[in-house]
Amino acid sequence: MSDIGDWFKNIPFITRYWFAGSILVPLIGKLGLISPVYLVLWPDAFIYKFQIWRPISSTLYFPVGPGTGFLYLVNLYFLYQYSTRLETGAFDGRPADYIFMLLFNWICIVITGLIMDMQLLMIPLIMSVLYVWAQLNRDTIVSFWFGTRFKACYLPWVILGFNYIIGGSIVNELIGNLVGHLYFFLMFKYPMDLGGRTLLSTPQFLYRFFPRRRGGVSGFGAPPPSRGHAADEQAGARGGRHNWGQGFRLGDD
Repeated sequence: MSDIGDWFKNIPFITRYWFAGSILVPLIGKLGLISPVYLVLWPDAFIYKFQIWRPISSTLYFPVGPGTGFLYLVNLYFLYQYSTRLETGAFDGRPADYIFMLLFNWICIVITGLIMDMQLLMIPLIMSVLYVWAQLNRDTIVSFWFGTRFKACYLPWVILGFNYIIGGSIVNELIGNLVGHLYFFLMFKYPMDLGGRTLLSTPQFLYRFFPRRRGGVSGFGAPPPSRGHAADEQAGARGGRHNWGQGFRLGDD
């Protein structure tokens, strides 16, 4: 148990609470401590009955059962793996910027969920984070199952197809990829590569609650030179190859 506790404490701060919530809330629903009907996103209940917790609970809840358990574990792995990589990589020392990215993506997904009557928002938010990581490390070579290797920029779409095979739907993954692309375009692509205005910037109040650590790099309020940030990301990766499949194989618990 001490090894598990040490491992949990070593998870980056924001990822740790997101990861823990994504285990705790499904467990509460599974044990019947709170009925799952109160954990999913129902537009009428949220808008007309003012059940304002639903956008949060629907982001953390997933109905775990014989037919969905594997899909849940796979996406829980994605959450841990790629949120950790972002928080300790591109957003290292800048918790406010990372929280802002999560908030922006989450708000876009909640609005989409209300419009499209989506009840579960866990997978879209995880996929949006994975998409941002993949774009910031687009030239990094990743390994998929059966020894397949390709550039990280293709990973979200490969996973979309993979989740379709094991889950039977691509709507959640597609929405997550589109929201992740929206954030990446507005925060990086448009101001850096296309010379446009900065349309997204982290609110100052987040810096007051979550100050930069170790002197941190300046926030996203003013874009760096074109592709500067992407270059930093690639340099930070040191040309390494990320093994997507390491530690997670079919049949593992």
